[in-house]
Amino acid sequence: MEEEFQKAVKRSKELTKRPTNEELLKLYALFKQTTEGDVAEERPGGFDFKAIAKHDAWAEIKGTPKEQAMTDYIELVKNLHEKYA
Repeated sequence: MEEEFQKAVKRSKELTKRPTNEELLKLYALFKQTTEGDVAEERPGGFDFKAIAKHDAWAEIKGTPKEQAMTDYIELVKNLHEKYA
């Protein structure tokens, strides 16, 4: 499954159109959950809204097992390719 995940990561960079912000946040969160596990850092403050959104998206899937996050990531990339490639 690790090999499939790495292929999906590569494919995620080959989209010809930009996915929605929501889709990009989900992609980011699943990637981070797969590669680093649960979010451990403090929520960013101030006006860095992009960093806050990324943190919140990752925190939202806290507790998701690595294998599940990996499977979800692969599936999401497949769906994005159908939509945007």
